[in-house]
Amino acid sequence: MAQPVIHAEIRSADPDATRAFFADLFGWTYSEGAFPGYTFVDTRVDGALPTAIGPLQGGSDAVLFFVGVEDVEETLARAKELRRRDRPICAERAGVSFGVFADAQGHRVGVAAN
Repeated sequence: MAQPVIHAEIRSADPDATRAFFADLFGWTYSEGAFPGYTFVDTRVDGALPTAIGPLQGGSDAVLFFVGVEDVEETLARAKELRRRDRPICAERAGVSFGVFADAQGHRVGVAAN
């Protein structure tokens, strides 16, 4: 089964400030989400990855992406098993232009030329 990225979200201690920052930077607008303070991003691009900005859900501020899997518990167990192995992580920049920045709350977000 293919396992694509299906959702992204920014969890923030100050979601209103986070929304304002990205609205000013990218022109994003927002619609109400699943619970108070949680909003979906409207990038004005059909078929864009569903993305949301909302309050913390335990833990600290974070930028997350979610991969679609068949079994969440099985995948979490496998990830835990793989983390115990000593595997190097390699990355290549095959001519791609990208950068990473942080908003006022410290959320790190990457941008890439498309």
